[in-house]
Amino acid sequence: MPQQQGGYNMHPSFGGFINDPTAQLGFQMGKSAVDAGQQYMEQNLGRYVSVSALKHYFNVTNSYVLSKLRIILFPWRVERWSRQLKNPDAASGASSLYLPPRDDTNSPDMYIPTMALVTYILLSTLLAGLRGAFHPELLGYTATLAISVTLLEILIIRTGTFLLAISNSSQLMDLVAYSGYKFVHVIVSLLLTHLSSWLGFGGATVSWIIFLYCFNANAFFLLRSLRYVLLPDQGGQGMGVGGNPAAGYTVARSQKNRRTQFLFVYSYVVQFGFMLWLSRV
Repeated sequence: MPQQQGGYNMHPSFGGFINDPTAQLGFQMGKSAVDAGQQYMEQNLGRYVSVSALKHYFNVTNSYVLSKLRIILFPWRVERWSRQLKNPDAASGASSLYLPPRDDTNSPDMYIPTMALVTYILLSTLLAGLRGAFHPELLGYTATLAISVTLLEILIIRTGTFLLAISNSSQLMDLVAYSGYKFVHVIVSLLLTHLSSWLGFGGATVSWIIFLYCFNANAFFLLRSLRYVLLPDQGGQGMGVGGNPAAGYTVARSQKNRRTQFLFVYSYVVQFGFMLWLSRV
């Protein structure tokens, strides 16, 4: 549960937090780990992921990022959720057939999830420092937690699509992108909760109100974004993510009901547990 009771009191040792040798050592270790990870990815990424396909997910602009953030944080104001194809008559599910994120705000991207993941790790460490609870291992622990949540979530939805016989399920990169958008909501929840405490009107009630709004925004965003994967016969609108964009094929009513139930459980029940877990910093 998001935790802030009453006003926020800065820890007495925070004045020397930045100059603390232990804190500096922790940040140096974190930077070294990031540099080593970047070098490893550059050397081995091509073995597992198509670089050209990956570039598609990072093909963003400043205007796209701002528009996407508005959609993520205020999804109830969006009317159109389906993705646009370069060739509307195409029948292949290749990502190259879709317009890149810069040209379609409904296209999943990897830029926002990546930046949100890094920001969440740094923000969690900063908040721990403000409370005087920083230790060098915290960066590694927080990064492991965030990545573990993402991998577990991808495993859940991949298992669900397999059990529901969705052979044209979303591409792996699409799932990684959608699983990463929750970090935007978690970051906003943490910032607003701590800000309200610093201003003197924080508390358990305010904390829960902020958290529940961010949670519902994320759940509704996923519910509408992924419905074109699990419910592909939505009035001929086609696939909104990854899979086969050919529209109009139907599934049995019982299968459709199971897919609807899974989509609801994934968007609300699973996301509630993960976001609550990530918010306990």
